[in-house]
Amino acid sequence: MKWSALFTSSIGKKLVMSLTGLFLISFLVVHVGINACIFYDLFNTQDDGQMFNIAAHFMGSNWVPRFLEVGLFAGFLLHIVQGFMVEFQNRSRRGVGYAKQMGNKGSKWYSRSMGLLGTLLLLFLIMHISQFWVPSRITGLPEASYNPEHHDMFIKMVETFTDNPLMVILYLLGVISLYYHLIHGFQSAFRTLGVYNKRYLIMIRSIGIGFSVLVCLLFALMPVSIYFGWIGYSN
Repeated sequence: MKWSALFTSSIGKKLVMSLTGLFLISFLVVHVGINACIFYDLFNTQDDGQMFNIAAHFMGSNWVPRFLEVGLFAGFLLHIVQGFMVEFQNRSRRGVGYAKQMGNKGSKWYSRSMGLLGTLLLLFLIMHISQFWVPSRITGLPEASYNPEHHDMFIKMVETFTDNPLMVILYLLGVISLYYHLIHGFQSAFRTLGVYNKRYLIMIRSIGIGFSVLVCLLFALMPVSIYFGWIGYSN
């Protein structure tokens, strides 16, 4: 396959989506791991987000994560563009709808709604970047009390979700969209890469469901915990 075919042919587009999707899944592991540091506040009420801020500072100041961040944005862009192209291509090929809709007998609703779920995730991503990435990288954040060289990202999270039910709901909707996107995308990526063995597919599907539940549950608990005051500043 020529390099140009990766971005023009149907198989090439799906291959790029699978590879970038798996790359973005690896990013989710790192992202949820760092964000989960806020839960240390549950065990040490005097922490006040220090562990989370230290981890966030490392990701923002070390050249390795900063270099990978460029690849991350490139991966997001490729995945989004190719996803929309595949969706438009599929819709144009469908033409006239089936006389009898198969519903979930043919495929799950979320596998037929990847375009919609992807669009919702894109909107959520734009909101998330504007609220957290832009302040931490461009406009600036308050200094952490324990170290003036560190940004206090924790206080930004607390301010975003405390007494703000609308923001919590929007984030939960984003997490729900991510869950269903992952449920289908995880196993679909391996299918595209050539995994057809039934036993392996069952194993991949189980891993994908477990991964999706764990990651999305942790992401959902973050705004909820802050909103209800389980996590926050001790003073």
